[in-house]
Amino acid sequence: MTEATSDYARPTALPEALALLAAGPRTVLAGGTDLYPATQAQRLAGPLLDITALDGLAGITAGPDGLRIGAGTTWTALAEADLPPALVALQQAARLVGGRQIQNAGTLGGNLCNASPAADGVPPLLVLGAEVELASVRGVRRLPLERFVLGVRKTALAADELLTAVHIPAAALAGRSAFVKLGARAYLVISIAMVAVRIVAERGQVVEAALAVGACSAVARRLPAVEAALVGAPLSEVAARITEAEVAAALSPIADIRGTADYRLEAACVLLRRAVTQALPVEEPA
Repeated sequence: MTEATSDYARPTALPEALALLAAGPRTVLAGGTDLYPATQAQRLAGPLLDITALDGLAGITAGPDGLRIGAGTTWTALAEADLPPALVALQQAARLVGGRQIQNAGTLGGNLCNASPAADGVPPLLVLGAEVELASVRGVRRLPLERFVLGVRKTALAADELLTAVHIPAAALAGRSAFVKLGARAYLVISIAMVAVRIVAERGQVVEAALAVGACSAVARRLPAVEAALVGAPLSEVAARITEAEVAAALSPIADIRGTADYRLEAACVLLRRAVTQALPVEEPA
């Protein structure tokens, strides 16, 4: 049943929510951790679509094709879930999003739709080859995450669509991952740079590498040239193969009040080397 006024609606079923969006644009309210700080008014401007009561929007389910993470899943739920080592980066990011209150309320879907260059959830999902699930009365479509986040506060979400889930393919559940961010402090801060990496190793060398950097460009980016350079590397040489030139070619670092472009580039390289080292498998003693 829908709780609704002219400016506010809180449906309990997805078809109701999609019908409301089809009838006209509405601001979607989930955790509200981005919406509320963005206004100085006493109340959010309507019309609003509160999705916190939608059945089935939160939770993590496993299937033969991989994992499905509901868009309404909170950072706390992600951090505390029993997930494969390939998702450690996402869980590390979840523990660094704001303070505990923010983690309890903020959602993965909201983080992606807000499309901040410093969105903590994006780099860990990029190294997992994540896709977003977008629903409307016209049907459901899926997009690779890199085609969903288009720029600063800009996504491919249509006015009548709702981001309902994030999908992680089964192939991306291999290996280990790590997330490292740089800010003025550990919590409640916008990152100067952040990185996520996922490494698959066999017989002492890298067979697959995925690296992504956030907060250094208008959108977080994968680093395909750096990834290619790591494949085949002995584990002892992986960090040394991350060069500033290849990182710079992929990033086009931005400059703002938090850091210059040169500082961000240097920071990204250092963070990538740290994250790669953390993601390497633990070698058994001889």
